[in-house]
Amino acid sequence: MNAPIVELSCVRKSYGIGTPVVTEVLHGIDLRIDAGELVALVGPSGSGKSTLLNLIGLLERPTSGEIAIGGRPVSSLDEAQITALRGRTIGFVFQFHHLLPEFTALENVMMPAIIDRGMPDEEAARTAAELLARVGLAGAERKRPGQLSGGMQQRVAIARALSLSPPLILADEPTGNLDTRTADEVFELLLEFNRTTQAACLIVTHDMRLAARCRRRIEIVDGRLVS
Repeated sequence: MNAPIVELSCVRKSYGIGTPVVTEVLHGIDLRIDAGELVALVGPSGSGKSTLLNLIGLLERPTSGEIAIGGRPVSSLDEAQITALRGRTIGFVFQFHHLLPEFTALENVMMPAIIDRGMPDEEAARTAAELLARVGLAGAERKRPGQLSGGMQQRVAIARALSLSPPLILADEPTGNLDTRTADEVFELLLEFNRTTQAACLIVTHDMRLAARCRRRIEIVDGRLVS
């Protein structure tokens, strides 16, 4: 059996360590996500969704427990190793795009490859152009984010997340800032890439319509997985 893309074992996360007030946000999370899975993470505000996503995305470390990405435990990795693993393994899609306004759409999509390789190259440019075409933005390569609608910017962000063909996509409220029609179009793109690339996709969403279309739904309440 292949190793899961993500595996959490008894993961806890607390804030305020070393102070009189310590707050535990996540309480012994066990979770497995396999290649090709499309998973929705739902729960009320303050339930721990963002904290859990940050841990899986290797943006924070757990207080205790173990996280493995592609079968590789990360607790023993130093910051440089974690940064390298995150850059090559995980693609991020955020609610507010986080595109670089001074760069074109093509350059924004190329950015993960530029960071990974230290310089732009023809292969990165060709891949970026192909991805922009796949998300319906052929012809918009030279436009800057300020020249694009919110839905178009989110399409650029999805293309950027896929630029290094990561086995895991983490999407944090990717449609939360869009109207219903545009949200459906963006979600369809995520579904298509999940089907065609077999990348695992974990989507944090408040939209239960979209969550119902995922193959698995995980609910977190008060820092515990309840379903």
